[in-house]
Amino acid sequence: MTEKIKVLIVDDSALIRQMLKEVFASLNDVEVVGTAADPFIARDKIKRLNPDVLTLDVEMPRMNGLQFLGNLMRLRPMPVVMVSTLTEAGAPETLEALETGAVDYIAKPKAKDEVEFREFAESLSEKVRMAAKARVRPYTPGQKKTAPALAKVQYKRMVCIGSSTGGTEAIRELLEDVPENCPPIVITQHIPEVFSASFAMRLNRSLAMEVLEAEDGLEVRPGRVIIAKGNKHLTFKKQGAQIVCQLIDTERVNRHKPAVEVMFDAIAEVTPANKLVAVMLTGMGADGAQAMKRLKDAGANCLAQDESTSVVWGMPKAAYDLGAVDEVVSLPNIASKMLKAAQLP
Repeated sequence: MTEKIKVLIVDDSALIRQMLKEVFASLNDVEVVGTAADPFIARDKIKRLNPDVLTLDVEMPRMNGLQFLGNLMRLRPMPVVMVSTLTEAGAPETLEALETGAVDYIAKPKAKDEVEFREFAESLSEKVRMAAKARVRPYTPGQKKTAPALAKVQYKRMVCIGSSTGGTEAIRELLEDVPENCPPIVITQHIPEVFSASFAMRLNRSLAMEVLEAEDGLEVRPGRVIIAKGNKHLTFKKQGAQIVCQLIDTERVNRHKPAVEVMFDAIAEVTPANKLVAVMLTGMGADGAQAMKRLKDAGANCLAQDESTSVVWGMPKAAYDLGAVDEVVSLPNIASKMLKAAQLP
């Protein structure tokens, strides 16, 4: 019999602790080994109970959840799923949690709605199972780097990037190695609507190139990175000689909106595939794999992040298994490979 995933719940609300216990009690493969009302209790229970996964709230007494997470990921890295109230105001805190090493996040249900609660329970269960297998790295806060501009480089291809779990950090690390005079880059990251603008602004502040959240009519051009808007699919249209963004509010694809599949297919409708570089980063599931195969078959250069540097090797593996990938590359080497491919005629 497979060993159960041991979970420690950390939240200052007794009601939330009980709710999470009830969610996990219905699962055959998960066991709640303990609960903690604050980080100090949690610290002692981690030592004693050795959990596989931690669920962690942000707002807590005695020590903020982010401060505790930073200490934890420096001294005893382990998979953490943030379970908190996700609002636009709270987006920076959640993005900071992912930067610090949290594997994923989920919003607490807003109301006692049975359908919403079932969806929450299913999503949380999936995230905890995935976190138990995720690769976590020690948190080492360091100086952000900026890639130097490349002199006299002519990019002949656009870059399109898809990612999910672990992707916000993978995107940031990749783009730190990309110069200000970069090729046009469009990105679909599975992210809630309240987070995408905050994520784009956070990247724009720290990176050399311009980073913007997608909006209708926004031009795709060199020196600009465009992040798909949460809860909208990112597509494109021709406007004269220009390619501009077009957001559509249709059904989810592969359970996601924005979906990588939609973006990959949409970019191929306005640009020949042999003028594209497609990159698949860390993520759970298989979103984008089929579309990446179509791109590769039509002449695109396709790269996928390798297993050892992915938080979850789901989406890159799905693309690789389909034969949609020209090369599997570690995260630190993707930027250079991607930029070289973008210079190809």
